[in-house]
Amino acid sequence: MRFLVPILALMTLATSALADGEYRHIVCFKFKPGTPPAEIERIEKEFAALPEKIDTITAFEWGTNVSPENLDKGFTHAFLVTFKDKAGLETYLPHPAHKAFVEGLKPHMEDAFVFDYVAR
Repeated sequence: MRFLVPILALMTLATSALADGEYRHIVCFKFKPGTPPAEIERIEKEFAALPEKIDTITAFEWGTNVSPENLDKGFTHAFLVTFKDKAGLETYLPHPAHKAFVEGLKPHMEDAFVFDYVAR
């Protein structure tokens, strides 16, 4: 019994740490056919500039599909935006810099896929 209390305390701490993990925001884009490469490059650069404009972004990375599995369903670009917590995302979404980026993206976007999760 005397070992059970410390074990339960550790389990509670571990569960709490998982709940407090970083908040990840994955965004994948499928561009409209015929979108000029210069426009795609502009969009890449503008998305990559958001961490300098929105201080709740703690990490950012992106890349283009290189999978040999042919399961991409036409999505070519993936972006991973990290926040300390969900509140960071809630600041990011309505931020004027993010809204301006989205407006410049919309005319060229055929589809988007967004997936958020708490890192474990």
